Amino acid sequence: MASRTGNNHSKQKSNGANLGFEEKLWQAADKMRSNMDAAEYKHVVLGLIFLKYISDAFQERHQQLELMTADPSSEYFVKEPKARYEVLEDRDEYKSENVFWVPKEARWPSLQANAKQPTIGKLIDDAMVAIERDNPSLKGVLSKDYARPTLDKQRLGELIDLVGTIGLGDKESRSKDVLGRVYEYFLGKFASAEGKKGGEFYTPRCVVRLLVEMIEPFKGRVYDPCCGSSGMFVQSEEFIRQHGGRIGDISVYGQESNPTTWRLAKMNLAIRGIEANLGPYHADSFHNDLHKDLKADFILANPPFNMSDWGGERLRKDVRWKYGVPPIGNANYAWIQHMIHHLSPTGITGFVLANGSMSSNQSGESEIRKNIIEADIVDCMIALPPQLFYGAAIPACLWFLARDKSNGKFRDRRRQTLFIDARKMGYLVDRVHRELSDEEIVHIAGTYHAWRGEAGAGEYQDVPGFCNSTTTEAITTHGYVLTPGRYVGAEEIEDDGEPFNEKMARLTVKLDEQFRESAKLEAAIRSNLKELGYG
Repeated sequence: MASRTGNNHSKQKSNGANLGFEEKLWQAADKMRSNMDAAEYKHVVLGLIFLKYISDAFQERHQQLELMTADPSSEYFVKEPKARYEVLEDRDEYKSENVFWVPKEARWPSLQANAKQPTIGKLIDDAMVAIERDNPSLKGVLSKDYARPTLDKQRLGELIDLVGTIGLGDKESRSKDVLGRVYEYFLGKFASAEGKKGGEFYTPRCVVRLLVEMIEPFKGRVYDPCCGSSGMFVQSEEFIRQHGGRIGDISVYGQESNPTTWRLAKMNLAIRGIEANLGPYHADSFHNDLHKDLKADFILANPPFNMSDWGGERLRKDVRWKYGVPPIGNANYAWIQHMIHHLSPTGITGFVLANGSMSSNQSGESEIRKNIIEADIVDCMIALPPQLFYGAAIPACLWFLARDKSNGKFRDRRRQTLFIDARKMGYLVDRVHRELSDEEIVHIAGTYHAWRGEAGAGEYQDVPGFCNSTTTEAITTHGYVLTPGRYVGAEEIEDDGEPFNEKMARLTVKLDEQFRESAKLEAAIRSNLKELGYG
C-alpha cells in the first residue's frame, strides 16, 4: 500500500543522530563526568548547552543590528556611535524577534574566556541568575549550582571549551537546528545512562515520531499531560515543518509533575523556539490539573507504566471517570480516561502504555475497557517491539482513541478498530536497545492512514501477521481484549512447492544424520572427561 509520507524520508535510522559529531561530542563530555552520577551530570551539561544556545542566538541578532545601524539605506541607520550602541543594547530589539536577552556577563565569549579560572562555577551561576532575571519565562528553569565544591572546576572548564566547539554562529548552522539536535541527542544518551529513571523524562525518538506520524498534528491544540522533557512537542513541530505546514497553526499545552524534568522541558522548548503553556510550575495532572478546561485536538503521551502510588484513593468520585473508577493500585486507566476527558469532539489521542493494559482483568479494568470499546472510540492498537524503552523491560503498546470515527473527512470506521502487530520490527542499536527505522515508521503510519481512507494513502488491505481491521462485535467475542496478536493471525508462509511426503522423508534423513553427529560429539566429550579423571 502507498504511503503519503514515504517520499519525505530517506532510508536511515530514526534516532536523529545524523549530524556526524554528536557521538564524538557525547564521548568527550562523558569522559569528563568522572565519578559524577549521570542524573546529576545531566543538568551540568544540558545547562551549558542551553546557555551556549541563547548566547549564540543573541549574538546573531546583535550582528544583524550592527549591520543595519551602520547601513545608510536601512531604517535602522543611526549616525551617532552612542545612539548606535543604545540600539544594540535595546532589549526590545531582541525580544521582538523571539530572542532571549542575554546580559553582558552571561554571554558565551565572556564565560569561555574565564573557563580556566577557579571562579568559573560562580561566574556561570551568576550568568544563569542574570538570564532568569531578565527573561521571566525562564524563571526557576536554569541550573544555578555550578559553584558547588563537589563539581571539579578544571573539568567544568574543559566542558565549556568542548561546548564552545559546536559551531553555531552563522545563520545557516542555526537553520539546521544544530543545538536543538545536540540537546535532544544528549537527552537520549543520559536516559540510557540512567536506565529506568531515565525513561521517566525521555521517550525514545522513534516512538514519539511514530505517534506524531500517526495522528498528524497539523492544526489545533496539542496536549501532553505528562510531558517529560517535551519530546512530543518537538517532534510535532518538526513534523509540521517537514510537511510544509505553519508552526503558528498549533498551540501547545503540557504538564509535568517532576520539578527537574519540568525544567528540562522548558529548556528543550526554549532551545527550539517553541512557545508552550506548561503551567507556571510543575504539578500532578491527576490532583492539580493546570489545564482543567482544555479540550485538545491532539493528545500525545507516554505516562508512567503501571503507576501504583498515584493517589487514586482521593479521587474516587472524579468527573473524569466516565467509563468506570480506575483501581487505586494502577493508574493506567486513570491516564486513559484523563486523556479522553480532555479530547475535543473531533480530537484524537495516541499514547504509550504497558501491554497489560490491553487485556487486564483485575480491579475493574476490564469493565472500563469494555465501556470504552462500546463507546466506539478505540481507533487503532499497535503492539510494539521489545527493548525500545530505556530501563523498561515491560512490553509496551500504543493506543489511538478517536472521539469521532465518522467526521466526514475520512472513511466511516464506526464499530471498527485497526490492529497492528509490530513486535517483529526494529533493529538493535546495542545489546539492550532497539529502534524502529524510518521505513518501518512510515509503513506503520501509512497502513493506518490507508485504513482511515485518507487522500493519497493508497488502498488498505488486511495483512496476516501484521494488520487486521476488526469489528467491535468480533472484539466482544474475545472478551474485549485489545491485544493485536488475537486479531492479525499468523503470517502467511510462502509455499516452496515441495510435496509434503518428499519433504518429510528428506528432513527425517537429515535429522538422523544430526543425531549420529550428536552421538559422536557426546562420546568424544565423555572420553576427554575420563582422561582428566572425571569419567
